[in-house]
Amino acid sequence: MAKKDETKLSVRPLDDRLVVEALEAEETTSGGILLPDTAKQKPQRGRVLAVGPGKARDDGQRTAVSVSVGDEVLFGRYAGNDVEINGRELKIMRESDVLAKVVK
Repeated sequence: MAKKDETKLSVRPLDDRLVVEALEAEETTSGGILLPDTAKQKPQRGRVLAVGPGKARDDGQRTAVSVSVGDEVLFGRYAGNDVEINGRELKIMRESDVLAKVVK
């Protein structure tokens, strides 16, 4: 069974930007109550699909990005820009919009 993120992206992020696919919002509360679509919150968790080369410094070198492709990250509710690429809803955001990397 092929994963969705195995398909090639037709975009390459610049500088310290990331392409992130948001993971699905919770369908039930911790108490087991089923949430309708109108009550679901925007997802704040996603998987990194592409990473830019890093931010350019004044001396011409690039600062390394601290996340890599495949990492699961947490980000702000309204972070980044929503775009549709190849029929998929993705977010393009700066590395600074990422709040944390999920460690399993």
